[in-house]
Amino acid sequence: MLDDITVSELLETYVIPWGINIFFAIVIYIVGKIVVGVLVNVFGKVLARSKYDEMLVGFLKAIVNAVLMLFVIIASLNELGVDTTSLVAILGAAGLAIGLSLQGSLQNFAAGVMLLVFRPFTRGNFIEAAGTSGVVKDITIFTTIMTTGDNKEVIVPNGEIYKGNIVNYSAKETRRIDMVVGIAYDADLRKAKAILQEMLAADERILKEPEPLVAVAELADSSVNFNVRPWVKSGDYWTVKYDFTEAVKLRFDEEGIGIPFPQMDVHLHKQD
Repeated sequence: MLDDITVSELLETYVIPWGINIFFAIVIYIVGKIVVGVLVNVFGKVLARSKYDEMLVGFLKAIVNAVLMLFVIIASLNELGVDTTSLVAILGAAGLAIGLSLQGSLQNFAAGVMLLVFRPFTRGNFIEAAGTSGVVKDITIFTTIMTTGDNKEVIVPNGEIYKGNIVNYSAKETRRIDMVVGIAYDADLRKAKAILQEMLAADERILKEPEPLVAVAELADSSVNFNVRPWVKSGDYWTVKYDFTEAVKLRFDEEGIGIPFPQMDVHLHKQD
């Protein structure tokens, strides 16, 4: 009889209450996980419609999922009678300790998020940042990977990029080429200017609007310098610059217009 009473009390005092608590804790976890999944998917679709970077969308979804699931787990543990206040305090202290030990990484992480949100550049852009120039190959949460003109891969911490100036050469569809062409002082200035204007007009890659500029900029030590500033599509920048520089030399040679090199006249005075 004593054994029956003991078993009955055991069931009523421990087994049944704990069983009920475990059941509801499992229900809270399962339902919570389903709700979190739905909310995260909706959140991801909203971000996708806003045309944010895919990497940023995936990362933000993962963070939101982790935070919401943390609340679900705390709610489940609370149903089991676990002191979640102490658990939250422990997690907070652990997070603070980790944050202090990873300040540099967190700075790069924050900068990576800002770069992905505000998008001062995207994959394929040619940029100059943090003392490095190249084509952006990939943007990760902590670093930006660039490929230089001589095909070297450079990995730059996002913190270094975000805290400095960023020059995006691919941001606009058109660019202006700034060139300086010098002629000799005894050359025909009007003829040289007309030739430069003719060459600009003949190159189909050079845009008509804005109108190319050819102007005398400086009476230098050894030459009269023209500023030659045509506008081209960004993709044609370097080819036009190289081709036009070569063409000017060849055409000036044909027309007898000298392009002087720096020189110095030395006068000797004989003293008796």
